[in-house]
Amino acid sequence: MNIGLLSVSMNVYSTRRIVEEAQKLGHDIEQIDHTKCSVKLGSRTPQIYYQGDNITNKFNTIIPRIGSKVTKHGAAIVKQFEMNGVFSTARSLSITRARNKVRTLQIMARKGIPIPETLFSINPDDIEEQIELLGGAPVIIKLQEGTQGLGVILAESKKSAKSIIDTFYKMDTSILIQKYIEESNGEDIRIFVVGTKVVASMKRSSEAGEFRSNVHRGGSTEVIQPTNKELQIALNATKYLGLGVAGVDLIRSEKGPLLIEVNASPGLQGIEAATGVNIAREIILFVEKNGRRRRK
Repeated sequence: MNIGLLSVSMNVYSTRRIVEEAQKLGHDIEQIDHTKCSVKLGSRTPQIYYQGDNITNKFNTIIPRIGSKVTKHGAAIVKQFEMNGVFSTARSLSITRARNKVRTLQIMARKGIPIPETLFSINPDDIEEQIELLGGAPVIIKLQEGTQGLGVILAESKKSAKSIIDTFYKMDTSILIQKYIEESNGEDIRIFVVGTKVVASMKRSSEAGEFRSNVHRGGSTEVIQPTNKELQIALNATKYLGLGVAGVDLIRSEKGPLLIEVNASPGLQGIEAATGVNIAREIILFVEKNGRRRRK
């Protein structure tokens, strides 16, 4: 099978691991920097070019690993491969939905997936009322398209919350505000889903003085066995967004597990190290099964 891995660099751990496992299983796989891809429209069949080469019909399947800074362009490239009949582990629409936290939470709320109380607004005139709608400070303030814990701020007082929110509004930056779940104790759960099964799970704990538990922020990890409800939330969230590969993040509250985010390009390094699971191989096996089915 010819696989196109849409990733900006082979220096990324997840990219290297996926390439390694694809080659071990006998597949031809090529890393394609999607930021250097172009699409030519207007001819009978739209053409996709990469560094001067026409790659329109080169791949049976693609694995998108789209960075947050180039979501729109990356999703457009994925969409063109889709329209040309190539199987993708993540649909273009799914990538853009998962990248936008508000859109993700809107879909989850409509489907009955439990989430923290969340508010989004662009009105700078009633910030105090917005904070009170969530029960007052402390509150979590998030950029709508942040990743790896970037753009996530804990405002511990109403005064600091008002100042931060007002600053973001004046910068015309899209944010959301969430109720702070104190009992989560700076911990969250990452559940890795491939296809219709959970392949690995870990708990991430924040380091001292830090409320964000992301590994990129210095958090520690340990293997856990999620509850049946947590597993079902992860599987349903992945299905509702239409993703083939996803990292689903949950926190535990007094009311039960709450979904906080779904990542369409989840990193492999932290969770493979913590769990010992060969997730890259699971991704390639998923590609084998579904890429062949698409060709038939």
